Amino acid sequence: MQAVTPRQMEVLRFIHDYRSSHGYSPTMQEIGDHMHVSRVTVFEHIGALEKKGLLRREAKHQARSLQLSPDVDFPDSDRPTRFPLAGRIAAGMPIEAVQSDETIDLEEMFTEPGETFCLRVNGESMIDEQIRDGDYVICRRRQEANNGETVVALLDNGEATLKKFYRENGRIRLQPANPDFSPIFPDNVSIQGVVIGVIRKF
Repeated sequence: MQAVTPRQMEVLRFIHDYRSSHGYSPTMQEIGDHMHVSRVTVFEHIGALEKKGLLRREAKHQARSLQLSPDVDFPDSDRPTRFPLAGRIAAGMPIEAVQSDETIDLEEMFTEPGETFCLRVNGESMIDEQIRDGDYVICRRRQEANNGETVVALLDNGEATLKKFYRENGRIRLQPANPDFSPIFPDNVSIQGVVIGVIRKF
């Protein structure tokens, strides 16, 4: 990646973080407000980054059109979510060890448009979906779900539960992924989000 000034790096970092949390890019004004500089100064930074090939605009005069180039690489010290991808390891039959120079970034795994949030799991009703007590589920905030998706469902009694969602025969079934638990057939349910990832800490 071409050398950038600390302020230019701040612009890139803010755009990256904003897109990760909102699903779209910030405006020039929002960048200026964050950095406590004028729009003119923001345009100067943006122009310099475009010339270096680190930033581009989908539409020249359209708001929220800023896109980071794939060449943008933040310092590892500034990316606590980035880990070296050291290779593969066998969980079945042994395989040949393969060395890799790749990295995996947890932020970049969840960059689909929309708001995301994280919940800590309490209970064992979803163990057959490899979701266990103490795990963290990453959820995309949505109010609708497709059959078979794992959802965060808010019940009439005010309790939230993590279950597989099914709409069938004019009713909704919230299905656990553990034979020791029974399905729930709520009269009313509010979908709060859909699970898109699981994080487990040992």
